[in-house]
Amino acid sequence: MSLAHAVLTSLIEKPSSGYELARRFDKSIGYFWHATHQQIYRELARMEEKGWIVSDSAPDAGATRKREYKVLLAGRAELVRWTREPAAPMDLRDEFIVKLRADAALDEVDLSAELRARMAQHTEKLAHYRAIEARDFSRGDAMSRAARLQHLILKKGILYEEGSIAWALEALKVLEGA
Repeated sequence: MSLAHAVLTSLIEKPSSGYELARRFDKSIGYFWHATHQQIYRELARMEEKGWIVSDSAPDAGATRKREYKVLLAGRAELVRWTREPAAPMDLRDEFIVKLRADAALDEVDLSAELRARMAQHTEKLAHYRAIEARDFSRGDAMSRAARLQHLILKKGILYEEGSIAWALEALKVLEGA
C-alpha cells in the first residue's frame, strides 16, 4: 500500500488542509498505516502534480498559506484501480520475536521485563480502541454500511491487541518457568 492511497481515502472522506489531514490521519488511518506529517505533506505535493488532488486557499486561511485539498476524478479513479488489486498478505516482522528466538538459543537472557512492557502497551491500546468503539459504534444495527466497515476495521485492531495480550501471558509463563 502506498501512502497516496491512504491519503486519497482520507480526503474522499473529508476534504482537508494538510494540517487537518495529518491530525485526522493520526487518529484513524494512522493506527494501521503510520506516516509523519512531513511524509503526508510531501505526498500531497506529489498527488497534486499527478492531478489526483487539487488545493485551494482554505476558507479560514486568512493571511496564511493554508490550503484545502480535494480529490479530483483522476484521484478517485486511481483509488478505485488500487482497491481492485489484490493486497499482499501482511508480513510479520517483530524484533522481539527474534530476541525470543535468541533467548531459546542462548538460554541466558531474561526478556520478562520487556515482555511486560510490551503487554502494557497492548493493554493501553486495547483500552483506547474499546473507548473508541463505545463512543463511535454503540448504535448497533442502525449504523450505515460505511460505519459498519469502519467498525470492522476497529474490531481487527481490538482482536489483534487481545491476541497479543493472550500470547504475552502465555510467553511470560514460559519465561518465568511456570
